Amino acid sequence: MKTRTSKAVAAAAGVAAIAVSVPLAVTAYAQPASPTPTKPAEPVIPGLEGDCDPFRAANPNWKGFINQPVGQVLSQIADVSTFNAAISGGLNPAVNVVPVLENGPYVVFAPTDEAFAKLPPGQLDALKNDPKALTDLDFYHVFLGLLGPADVKGQRPTQQGAEIKVEGTNGDIKINDTAKVICGGIAAQNARIYLIDTVLDPATPPEAITPSATSTSETTTTEPTPAADVPIG
Repeated sequence: MKTRTSKAVAAAAGVAAIAVSVPLAVTAYAQPASPTPTKPAEPVIPGLEGDCDPFRAANPNWKGFINQPVGQVLSQIADVSTFNAAISGGLNPAVNVVPVLENGPYVVFAPTDEAFAKLPPGQLDALKNDPKALTDLDFYHVFLGLLGPADVKGQRPTQQGAEIKVEGTNGDIKINDTAKVICGGIAAQNARIYLIDTVLDPATPPEAITPSATSTSETTTTEPTPAADVPIG
């Protein structure tokens, strides 16, 4: 009897020992995977239209302009240095419209230095000394929008208030029948820039190319036709 009891006790002790020696199972939860950072999409660089080879040659990094505000871009285009001075306080410290332009989007028609050289003698000096006239000139070359060479045409109200007339598309665009786009569609961060060969004159806006709406309530009146005599029976 003692032997059986001893064996039973020994067996129980062995089972307990095995139970103690086996580690408890631990439920493991996988850590959530860190999100893979996505690279921002590269901006699409619009194509240029017109005689743009000189512009490309003078500005080999022009594609990077799309990441820069319009004032910074214009300051880097040597062919429009006079216009850049006109908008940034260079001609008259009282006239700096760059902060306005950088709240775009805007289409900017930027006359080249050769365009300013075609102004009548003394006109540029007169603009330098007349802040209002200079401001009007600056804003007459700008209108709200972000339009490429295929879509810029139309009658556009400028920031100056008067309208300009843009005709043609792509490499054949004219403004107010006087200025021609040399190279167009230069993309800044908040603007599309068009280099033009003539300074636009806010004092001589074009005639409207869109006919004004006429009232549909107007009717043509005619004299009533006399009734025919009806014989009385």
